[in-house]
Amino acid sequence: MIKVPISVDCQEKMTHSNCSITMAQSPGAVEEILDRENKRMADTLASKVTRLKSDSDFTSMTGLLTGSVKRFSTMARSGRDNRKLLCGMAVGLIVAFFILSYLLSRART
Repeated sequence: MIKVPISVDCQEKMTHSNCSITMAQSPGAVEEILDRENKRMADTLASKVTRLKSDSDFTSMTGLLTGSVKRFSTMARSGRDNRKLLCGMAVGLIVAFFILSYLLSRART
């Protein structure tokens, strides 16, 4: 590996476009510097893409939750029969939660 002297300005900023590289380098050394810079920028871009994908997933889940809440509210306001059904579903979900938590606690011991 060839040690390439670079300016202090380049070492602080760590970006090739802002560096004043001395001309006493071989073409292979310059290529190596450019390759390292390219890899660093590709890693930065990959992390930004990952962050954007997770933001997109969060946005779609928020939309799904909002739609469910609207449907739930409409059903709760629509009449007495739906309220009975809604209460039955709520009780059933609570019972199912406790049964699952009990079974999981028994499975761990």
